[in-house]
Amino acid sequence: MFVEWTQRLCTARYVVNRVVSRDRSSPRGQHLGAKLFLAGRITMATELAAARERDKARVLKGAEAFVQALIDEGVTTIFGLPGGAVLPIYDALYNADIQHILVRHEQAAAHAADGYARSSGRPGVCLTTSGPGATNLVTGIATAWMDSVPVVAFTGNVARSLIGRDAFQEADITGITLPITKHNFLVRSVQDLPRIIKEAFHIATTGRPGPVLVDLPRDICGEELEYYYPSEVELPGFKPTFEGHVRQVLEAARAIAAAKRPVLYVGGGVISSGAHRELMELATKANIPVTTTLMGLGAFPGTHPLSLGMLGMHGTVYANWAICNCDLLIAVGVRFDDRVTGRLEGFAPEAKIIHIDIDPAEIGKNVGVDIPIVGDCKAVLQALVEKTREKKETAWLAKVHEWKEKYPLRYDDPGTGEVMPQRLVEEIYAVTKGQAIMASDVGQHQMWLAQYYKFDEPRRHLSSGGLGTMGFGFPAAIGAAVANPDREVWCLSGDGSFQMNAQELITVAGYKIPVKVVICNNSYLGMVRQWQSMFYGKRYSQSDLSHNPDFVKLAEAHGVPAFRVTRVDELRETLERAQAIDGPALVDVRVSREADVLPMVPAGAALKDMIGLEGR
Repeated sequence: MFVEWTQRLCTARYVVNRVVSRDRSSPRGQHLGAKLFLAGRITMATELAAARERDKARVLKGAEAFVQALIDEGVTTIFGLPGGAVLPIYDALYNADIQHILVRHEQAAAHAADGYARSSGRPGVCLTTSGPGATNLVTGIATAWMDSVPVVAFTGNVARSLIGRDAFQEADITGITLPITKHNFLVRSVQDLPRIIKEAFHIATTGRPGPVLVDLPRDICGEELEYYYPSEVELPGFKPTFEGHVRQVLEAARAIAAAKRPVLYVGGGVISSGAHRELMELATKANIPVTTTLMGLGAFPGTHPLSLGMLGMHGTVYANWAICNCDLLIAVGVRFDDRVTGRLEGFAPEAKIIHIDIDPAEIGKNVGVDIPIVGDCKAVLQALVEKTREKKETAWLAKVHEWKEKYPLRYDDPGTGEVMPQRLVEEIYAVTKGQAIMASDVGQHQMWLAQYYKFDEPRRHLSSGGLGTMGFGFPAAIGAAVANPDREVWCLSGDGSFQMNAQELITVAGYKIPVKVVICNNSYLGMVRQWQSMFYGKRYSQSDLSHNPDFVKLAEAHGVPAFRVTRVDELRETLERAQAIDGPALVDVRVSREADVLPMVPAGAALKDMIGLEGR
């Protein structure tokens, strides 16, 4: 209706313009044209307002309003699992123009929504029933919270009259998720539903992104309302700062000009804000080497000469040494996580620190900062590029390149034909030409992927960094594949991690989602074994997974083609066979059982005290 009246208004303006143009020289013609134009505007404006009111007054039930609000918000995909409390919503979804992906466990719905968001930049949406359906989302919501991912989770609840009475499948999900969401809502009136949905998406995506939960009592879904979806949000208490303070930006530019040994330390905030181009401009203009966190991989091209790769516990030698020896550290969209800094006293001990972040709570939280700049990374970097002078090659860059040549990432290959896990990642990189979206689970394989797969673009590396959630990778890859149907999506998982959400094999089979799963199978909880080997006298308490299932048979039982690799000379061909399949596939790769992730900064040590450099 609104569109129809807008079209009529445009037609009226065209007719009036024709009248005026036919006799522009005549005062009478001009006067008539003006009167016609004014009358037309008044009439059409009145009719337009009436059309708006008619649209406003469209009566819908709560469940229908919920679905319509998602459509109006631009949502095209939901990941979920139905249950009693959300049956009215699923009934409304039956013929709706929204794709629903039915998962087999609610945790997978949250992770899939997370992967959808990380890979696309659009908010991910998941929907579950009350009680256990809602509580099964908690790990996925916490994962999104720790990594600042915009996920909007909708949960059913018991009727309002039963809340607080321990009714069947009741859980205080708003109370449970209060510490792990940016905000959550319990819908108390059906009239509030469109506004709450609008606010939920606004909060999830504005400022520092993060998850938001909306809890929907069942009886709300059956009540009627006059539906109108707001076009704007007014939240006076929620006004993130986007532009950096001019004086602080100028001070940062002066610090860059004066620095002899600067380093850019970059995190996921650069990717969230879409600031990778501005980062490239700053780095190349001032010739500053760049190191990224696990969450920042792809914010700066891994193959660029200024790239130092990842820093921290399993970072490169040259990245960590650059941090230890720099005189200026420009931290952008980071939180100075303990896995990055090591012992705080040994982190960038000689450096003045600039910290750019949209969340003021992060600045000064873990590390003292000399030049704090609160603002959106993209906006601040744009301003900083304008104020920064060009610099040429320096002795500092020469020193960094010397470290890169002397201490490259390396591993020992015994030459027995067994597959080294590092070689596995190198082969995946070669087969995908470095262009795939790569999701990983958590453990040794996660670190090997971060070390040996060179990510040149943002939103291609998906991993649970803050919470370290085993079971994240496979459903996150599902979400990424749904969000990016034209992109190649792979999941590198461990034999331990994969079993956390292996049930989603039936999801990729049923929907023909073309995720390629590679299991880095060492029959151990690999990172646990490595720590037990290094720090617990090789007492492998409950980390041996020798009695794993047959992953090939498991995949085939779900209708997914599967392959097994036991020797390195089979690896490339098998990966290419899996890649060629038009749909999902799984490759179980038996890797060296006791390979370690090196180099490594032991827990509690400083970055300079890396181990695993022997013989270099």
